Amino acid sequence: MSGLLLGDLVFYALAAVTVISAAGVACSSNIVYSAFSLMGTFMGVAGLYVMLAADFVAVIQVLIYVGGILVLMIFAVMLTHRIADVRISNRSVGRVPGAILVACLAGVMARTVVTTSWHAVAPGTPAPTTYGIGNAFLGEYILPFELASLVLLAALIGAVVLSRKELKEG
Repeated sequence: MSGLLLGDLVFYALAAVTVISAAGVACSSNIVYSAFSLMGTFMGVAGLYVMLAADFVAVIQVLIYVGGILVLMIFAVMLTHRIADVRISNRSVGRVPGAILVACLAGVMARTVVTTSWHAVAPGTPAPTTYGIGNAFLGEYILPFELASLVLLAALIGAVVLSRKELKEG
């Protein structure tokens, strides 16, 4: 263990948390447990962003994905009527083809990692990224930024319309 630094151990721990939580999302049969596993995945990815010195992206990952989208998903699950009554007739249809596809992709990725010649470069000094990203969002990328906000607003309005109970007249 003399070759591993503390930063390497933290990276491997964050990567393990991310991958194990992602497996929990994919393999859990309970949708609430999947949502909480998704929170572990998002937090692991935010930790990886911190390791990459991408401070703004890490904070946005926590605020938007964990604080916003995941909470919205949990509320959507909780507001769905009789979600526990849903019966899936054949749960095991896609498991074998899915396992074969995952094994093939894992083989291709492992082969790529082993056969690629990796070039190590000395890391530069971390610099704050907030200023450049803020200028890009309010400068050349203002239209996609505003379009994304309109799409999210439309999704939120659609979720409210779908989740409310219909009032019967008469």
